[in-house]
Amino acid sequence: MITIDGSEGEGGGQMVRNSCALSLLTGEPFRISNIRAKRSKPGLMRQHVTAVEAACVISGSECTGLAVGGSELEFRPGRAVPGEYLFAVGTAGSTGLVLQTVLMPLILADSPSRLVLEGGTHNMLAPPFDFIERTFLPVINRMGPTVSARLVRHGFYPRGGGRIEVDIVPAPLVPIDCTTRGEQLGVAGHAVYTGLPSEIAERMLARARRDLAAWSDDAFVVRELPAEQGPGVILMLEARYANVTEVVSGFGQLGVPAESLAKTAAARMAGYIATSAFAGPYLADQLVLPFVLASGGAFTTVKPSQHTRTAIDIARRFTGRRIELTRQGDGEHLLSIG
Repeated sequence: MITIDGSEGEGGGQMVRNSCALSLLTGEPFRISNIRAKRSKPGLMRQHVTAVEAACVISGSECTGLAVGGSELEFRPGRAVPGEYLFAVGTAGSTGLVLQTVLMPLILADSPSRLVLEGGTHNMLAPPFDFIERTFLPVINRMGPTVSARLVRHGFYPRGGGRIEVDIVPAPLVPIDCTTRGEQLGVAGHAVYTGLPSEIAERMLARARRDLAAWSDDAFVVRELPAEQGPGVILMLEARYANVTEVVSGFGQLGVPAESLAKTAAARMAGYIATSAFAGPYLADQLVLPFVLASGGAFTTVKPSQHTRTAIDIARRFTGRRIELTRQGDGEHLLSIG
């Protein structure tokens, strides 16, 4: 049994999610302790419990210690069975992170699956649905499978109540080269809000427009959603290239000025544009797992986050694959699978 100290490296819920996915695909059981020990609220949160429950439901796996606030669990994998599944987080916990747990096992199953996930779709603790749809899934689809996702209803923190639907047509993952992003095709900035004064979204957009002065005014749009989907507000900045689309977001937070959130998001986007790396930090986190399962391929990224380094460590433990992360002369990093 693989043993993992959940306080090592990045020390977050990603260690649990990736371990479950890899356990289902390799047949290796694992035990993880000190789960999320570095967080202000240690232990499993509702979204982590739902993610592990989802892994058990699709596979008949056995898990002990699974409870909100739990700091240790043991997982003995079954085999992923394709089908139609509904998973509800029950809070604003991220539907996208639940998807992250079960997607690879279902992608490598022998027939199609359909997932309905209910909970948070746009919150500060995970990439928003738009990132999954426009940034992550297009890369996965280039690797062989066909995965489509639809946003039925937004779910903002703290209310939740969102719904996404995901269709998966499985196929073996083939290695691909993602070392160049290609020419820039366009940029956009969207401030989406509901149940709040419109001036909050407008202030967000005004600051982003000021900091990204090279973007044309018509690239920025404010959009209001039905009040029952809120309250909430998010700024999403998008840069589209021939080979990849980067989405950077800033989530509205109580007590944090709209301008401050927009300033941070614009700086992150400007930093990405200034490089020539394929993957931003969040995409790099999520590509480690499929690239390892493809047994090859490479992608360039900006300075690797601790999330990415931890994902690499977990993947090595389960697969034994050679995963190299090397700094390039221009400051980018190349991740390659051997």
